[in-house]
Amino acid sequence: MRIGIVCYPTFGGSGVLATELGKALAQKGHMVHFITYQQPVRLNGFLPNIFYHEVQVPTYPLFDYPPYETALASTMVDVIKNNNLDLLHVHYAIPHASAAYMAKQILKKEGKHIPVVTTLHGTDITLVGRDKTYAPVVTFSINESDAITAVSHNLREETFKHFDITKEISVIMNFVDVSRFSRKPIDAFKKVIAPNKERILLHASNFRKIKRVQDVVKIFANVNKQIPSKLLFVGDGPERSTAEDLARELGVCDEIRFVGKQEQMEDILVIADLFLLTSEYESFGLAALEAMAAGVPVVSTNAGGLSEINVPGQTGYMSNVGDVEDMSRNAIAILKDDEVLQAFKDRAAAHAKQYDIHTIVPQYEELYEKFL
Repeated sequence: MRIGIVCYPTFGGSGVLATELGKALAQKGHMVHFITYQQPVRLNGFLPNIFYHEVQVPTYPLFDYPPYETALASTMVDVIKNNNLDLLHVHYAIPHASAAYMAKQILKKEGKHIPVVTTLHGTDITLVGRDKTYAPVVTFSINESDAITAVSHNLREETFKHFDITKEISVIMNFVDVSRFSRKPIDAFKKVIAPNKERILLHASNFRKIKRVQDVVKIFANVNKQIPSKLLFVGDGPERSTAEDLARELGVCDEIRFVGKQEQMEDILVIADLFLLTSEYESFGLAALEAMAAGVPVVSTNAGGLSEINVPGQTGYMSNVGDVEDMSRNAIAILKDDEVLQAFKDRAAAHAKQYDIHTIVPQYEELYEKFL
């Protein structure tokens, strides 16, 4: 198949999944064309079946805001025509689904039919999409898609709850390449972070308010009082400064490292002992799944789709949003004993295998085949 994939090229879950899906499809022999405004961060290394098309957005004095959606739709039309694509798969509703509808209508006038699959990822539905500024267009463009998928059952329910969707939404869960994360830690790397064999806790996100990174600092401060430990913050965003200020206030700043945005998460996760995810909402929690694949148990909130992947007492524990004390107790319970920690690690790694890329990608292929 010749497949066009439209996504955000950033570190967010939708961009990560879209890129990993495209790479997996290319490895299976499909021709995959990425269409976005810059090369996706996970699109590293050379694969002969992968093509990248940059969306160019001209700037004119007339426009206070460059019309990206229009440029995206035009680029879609160009790529589809010149590469004879069979199908377009757009990730994250805004603005990709609406741009895809526009491209589809342009091509229809020229006698070409292009099926559009839209995958919903989370905040495109639960936050941005529900804004009255966008909601009518989001609803329309989703309904005009030939197929709609969501990355969790919770997100499917939220979509039907808040939008007048007239078509079925298939659930195809997020996935992880288990083989990529199943590796041994680099001892020298771990010794630099934890020279005295301290436990290593880790949080990775885009540091938006919804991630509640201050809760991560508070949990770590509680854990550190009882168990010698270090905290790694991976990523960056608007709430980083508040997390740093709180760390200084609680006296744990010297035990925390902010390592910025990282492409090779497998190199970092493999040295971690516990992953903290304190979000107000996660449609799925791809970062948590990647942690499990690396054999890292997860202490998280029970928000959104997290309950679909984090099994209490098996892969980690869950608490109510904002319940720092309960999450602290759960973290200490996992970390205080070597045998208990190892058991959680083993179960987390085993649980992640059911979401392996080789299990999930065929579900997308089966969906594509319905329209070809």
